[in-house]
Amino acid sequence: MSKRIVVFCLGISALPVAKKIAAKLGAELHGKADRISQESYESDVDIFFTNAMQHLSSLFREGVPIIGVCASAVLIRGVAKSLQDKQNEPPVIAVAEDGSAVVPLLGGHHGGNELARKIALLLGVMPAITTAGDLRFGIALDEPPEGFVLTNPEDVKEFTAELLSGESVKLSSEKNPTAPDSAHGNKTAAPDYMPVFYKWLQDSLLPFSENGKLRISLSTRPISGNAEHLVFQITPELPVKNIAVGVGCERGTKPQELISLVQKTLQENDIAPERVAVVVSLDLKSNEPAVHAVAEYLSEISGSECPARFFDAATLEAQTPNLQNPSEIVFREVGCHGVAEGAALAAVTASGTTDAAGKSVSCGNLRVPKMKSARATCAVVESVDLLDPQKIGRAQGTLFIVGTGPGTPKWRIPEAEKMIRKATDWVGYGLYLDLISDLDNGQNQHRFDLGQEEVRVCHALNLAAQGKTVALVSSGDPGIYAMATLVFELLETGRSSIAGRSGVAEKSGSAGRPGAAIDSAAEWQRIRVEVSPGISALQAASARIGAPLGHDFCTISLSDLLTPWETIERRIRAAAEGDFVIAFYNPVSQRRTTQLAQAKEILLQHRPAKTPVILGRNLGRDEEKVQVVLLENLDPTQVDMLTVVLVGSSQTRRLQLPNGEVKVYTPRGYDQKS
Repeated sequence: MSKRIVVFCLGISALPVAKKIAAKLGAELHGKADRISQESYESDVDIFFTNAMQHLSSLFREGVPIIGVCASAVLIRGVAKSLQDKQNEPPVIAVAEDGSAVVPLLGGHHGGNELARKIALLLGVMPAITTAGDLRFGIALDEPPEGFVLTNPEDVKEFTAELLSGESVKLSSEKNPTAPDSAHGNKTAAPDYMPVFYKWLQDSLLPFSENGKLRISLSTRPISGNAEHLVFQITPELPVKNIAVGVGCERGTKPQELISLVQKTLQENDIAPERVAVVVSLDLKSNEPAVHAVAEYLSEISGSECPARFFDAATLEAQTPNLQNPSEIVFREVGCHGVAEGAALAAVTASGTTDAAGKSVSCGNLRVPKMKSARATCAVVESVDLLDPQKIGRAQGTLFIVGTGPGTPKWRIPEAEKMIRKATDWVGYGLYLDLISDLDNGQNQHRFDLGQEEVRVCHALNLAAQGKTVALVSSGDPGIYAMATLVFELLETGRSSIAGRSGVAEKSGSAGRPGAAIDSAAEWQRIRVEVSPGISALQAASARIGAPLGHDFCTISLSDLLTPWETIERRIRAAAEGDFVIAFYNPVSQRRTTQLAQAKEILLQHRPAKTPVILGRNLGRDEEKVQVVLLENLDPTQVDMLTVVLVGSSQTRRLQLPNGEVKVYTPRGYDQKS
């Protein structure tokens, strides 16, 4: 079960119970913005949302347990479309607004029933647990006590079905099978370190029998279970994470080579992979797939995050006196005498204590000097203290380029919302950031005016180059007349003059080099960049009015700020002659008032005057207006920068329905096919 828990609240009347539950469980409290005054309850609610169904669906898909202080039907509708795998669903619990009822709706055997019991105890009521096994036997067999784990949870359903049909169960340990009274206090038959497990069984109503067909085993060795045999094991204590693994490799090294080198190094030196707290290297390797593959591998096998962190060359060079294998060749290539050893030692220094002068003091030793493979190196340092990755170097920066659609939350895709929530910093035009205020979870917001696109992108790149996770926010789709193309242009050119004017505090933070400017394409290119699509204005306008984009279409921006008008005019003529449906972006502005009129004149030379034209303004927002006019009647004064103009082809049809509603579509020729 996710460590994050959300208490979902729709209105002020439910707020007292919701706050009580959130405080007890250490959970986040999410409230509906238009029903709970943000001004009055800002300190009570952690996150405000606008669309309840969308918010519930997003949380459920992320695996977050949901406690809804609302009607159960609301929760059911919110998560219904996301129901897929029963084995992986998070708990969903409905609580009455007055606290009189607690009902686990989903995920009962994934922490839901236990969570419901805790809430019910807090509220002084009985939980309405409906799972058959829990009701009949008072136990959830796939939820053992802390410190124990069921190795074959996939067999619980069939095992429980056998119990419900009347079969009994016998208990055995790896030492010797025991009679049913072992679960009822016969301590001589059970190892001294297992009383919690046996008490859990003792308190249940399971039908124990010495000759039972079903079996429950407790073992410290791997044993295969089945539908008639549930096997529990003692969870090993969490290992002390005090190991830093330093790595280096040639550019393009295959991930498996570096993973194999790290595996071999740890195994030959009797170091459990679970003890590795961090994988570290030189910042020039921050975008090297092999380094991140090692971090992912160690995270997977340990079951907890083992991040990759990076240092600049100066920080690693400071460790030269402590290196066992300094290299002049490495120094000439990257500016430090050792990457693997230096990075591992620097990690312990960064995470360690400080002396009287405030200088970091290393409290560890080089456990394994540099090991080599054909194209990679590895070294291990053991710290006397736990290592804190947040104090070590800096992460590879991440830039999410997200499109939020035309403006309404219901037109935002889940991937974009996930990226926006995950980001530590938002960068964008102020209006666009206002439109995602319901996703605000304390992110740093960097607001810019219109016309500052290049400065805005450089600012986002600089933040990401400092190791931050940044969301560069566009409306619509970020790849359609928006920020994505400019990001990749600057990644290629690295125009440092713009970067220097972006207003970012250009510091390298914990990685060293205080005050160093981030001014090169090389540094920006080490950032991880991901683009999430969005619903563009042309798609939104088309959906609102019918299907005018049902056949071939193109988009043309009428702004001549970046493209000469002669080029734009040539494209309009080509699209008109090709009989494309045309979506005009940036049709007019206060300065540009003639381009749409000129485009109209060109189009009238190639298609009928009665051609339908759709004007979509403020799509998805409260001020939304969609209208259909004829090409001959298109008045540019009716259009502004918040309007997208869709001009039909010669085949586009205007359809008036019996109720007076007007729809527009462009046929593809199915009538000819039939």
